[in-house]
Amino acid sequence: MIRALIAQARQAQVNRRTLLAGAGAGASALALAACSTGGAGKPSPAADTSSTDKTLNWANWAAYIDEDDNGDYPTLVAFADETGIEVNYEVAVDDNNTYYGKVKDQLALGQDIGADTVCLTDWMVGRWIRFGYTQELDHANIPNLSNLTPALQNPDFDPGRKFSLPWQGGFAGICWNKEAIPGGLASVADLWNSELKGRVGVLSEMRDTMGLIMLENGVDIAGEWGDAEYTEAIEILREQVENGQVRNIKGNSYLEDLKSEDTLAAICWSGDITVINAEAGDKWEFAIPTAGGTLWNDNFLVPIGSPRKANAEALMNYYYEPEVAAEVAAWVNYITPVVGAQEAAAAIDPELAENQLIFPNEETLSQAHIFRTLTGAEEQKYQAEFQSILLGA
Repeated sequence: MIRALIAQARQAQVNRRTLLAGAGAGASALALAACSTGGAGKPSPAADTSSTDKTLNWANWAAYIDEDDNGDYPTLVAFADETGIEVNYEVAVDDNNTYYGKVKDQLALGQDIGADTVCLTDWMVGRWIRFGYTQELDHANIPNLSNLTPALQNPDFDPGRKFSLPWQGGFAGICWNKEAIPGGLASVADLWNSELKGRVGVLSEMRDTMGLIMLENGVDIAGEWGDAEYTEAIEILREQVENGQVRNIKGNSYLEDLKSEDTLAAICWSGDITVINAEAGDKWEFAIPTAGGTLWNDNFLVPIGSPRKANAEALMNYYYEPEVAAEVAAWVNYITPVVGAQEAAAAIDPELAENQLIFPNEETLSQAHIFRTLTGAEEQKYQAEFQSILLGA
């Protein structure tokens, strides 16, 4: 049941993060980039020089890997010691569409984008695969692929996992500053309390922000709904932005607003709150709202122009070792896709193996809902409406 629910989330192509408001490139340009369908021809994969070049560039999201007090990444240090491959880990992804907007022209030409592996969300990975922007994985180089949760082995955007492998998954919910809001919050409606005016943040990920508002309205976001339900929710968000209740609409950088206390409460991603509590004091609380939260997943892929595919496959294989997956999960507090990681986590810390943000049981997953797959027309319409609010924020 648990794995089936997670698989449904992957197959629904739930987007973790979509548009970053502002960010220099211009929201209108980003919207056009998101709707691009690529050229008629598909580029050819780069020649692999991994046998002579023992380096690797990995582009990922913030707060998404284990990190020690010195700013080093212990599992990557161990990987380099084990394989001789030195990894340049770059926090380069704040949002799926902004990252895609930066690299899409190079991808279309088959050029090296400066990353040999990137972790992006299901729907965006599906786009890269359709356009021919990813390299097919050699499963012989990834024997630990056998540890992939069975229900995740055949998502509709990548049957047989020819081009991608899951990295982490998680929930979108609400969070708050426990010192400023000692009574806590229970629902999305609580974010609209007058006491929080001008101190609320929401995500630039349309499916998470709108998904939570629609759930609060009683909508089954995984079921049959349409323009009326979406419009009702978008007008709630528009009102809260225009009246100043919502201070910011951001991607991963929303964490800085929480740290600076520009915002005291927000729609947020589950594991992030554990990370900032570790970095800046135990000041924040995360909860799945009473009406429910959303569920999503991010995935490894190898860009078409990368000359180090075998090195990237070695990295994927390493992170599919249960003990390594458990170590990462203990730090990032997101759902691991690796079978055996829970048992390995129990050996590290029995309480860790019971953490519902990493190893959710059926009760926890029953609170998580999947934003249904949108048609192309719906995607353009609903994103444009959401985008209009970002532009006015």
